[in-house]
Amino acid sequence: MPKDKRHQSTVNYRLTLVDDDTHDQLWVRKFTKLNLIITAITALVVTLALFWCLVALTPVRTLIPGYPDARTNRDAIQNAIRIDSLENVITKWELYSENLRRVVDGEDPLKIDSLMRARAKSREEGERDMAGIAAKDSLLRKEVASEDKFDIASGSPRTLPIEGMHFFIPLKGVISQGYDKALHPYIDITAPDNSVVMATLDGTVISAGWTDEEGYTIRIQHDGDIISVYKHNQKLMRKTGDKVTAGTPIAIVGGTGSTADGEHLHFELWHKGEAVDPAKYISF
Repeated sequence: MPKDKRHQSTVNYRLTLVDDDTHDQLWVRKFTKLNLIITAITALVVTLALFWCLVALTPVRTLIPGYPDARTNRDAIQNAIRIDSLENVITKWELYSENLRRVVDGEDPLKIDSLMRARAKSREEGERDMAGIAAKDSLLRKEVASEDKFDIASGSPRTLPIEGMHFFIPLKGVISQGYDKALHPYIDITAPDNSVVMATLDGTVISAGWTDEEGYTIRIQHDGDIISVYKHNQKLMRKTGDKVTAGTPIAIVGGTGSTADGEHLHFELWHKGEAVDPAKYISF
């Protein structure tokens, strides 16, 4: 007669730990094939997660061949700061030579309050000169610039995709910690003391002030639904509501705020409500 399936039951297995001398059962575990498969998969996932955490979040990752360790990063930052300091010295000598030439020729010497401010102003003037040349290069460009300026263009406003925009470097320095979408959705830039932080695009300051965690922070709204954020500054040069252009000095780099680890610029770039990697669009 065929077996009645109603009386069939799930096959159970038993794993027993027995004392070899007394034959006492020290530990008993009953399980089925399904329990065994689930337990094995869970153990595998937990093991992989622990291994990932060990490699990604601890200094063990420096043991990977080719991965830069903390000393290498520190040396790179120090070398970059030394190079920037040498550039400042060279710039000072160039300015001194230019003033000496002006005095010899009977001209008025240059009046410079701050070397860093002069360099920032020079960059800003360079950007404006390039914009002027581009506007005069073609009547079409002049017309487009006029439409953008007075907002009288017919139809929907013309906006460039973020990939086609020209971003100004917010701070000349070294990226001490890069962008990570999950753990670090922004970048940290290390630079010499009193370095000037500049606006990366034309825009409007939507907030500028102090918080205990972020220190002196400034946020700028740009066209194309783009927002740039600058944190841990030593001093702010702009206030809420100010209009700024790309390359305009907006702050002095610092290390204010409880979450700051030394003097650096915490820089965020947001596009359509999502944090993006600034290094993809800005050549640091």
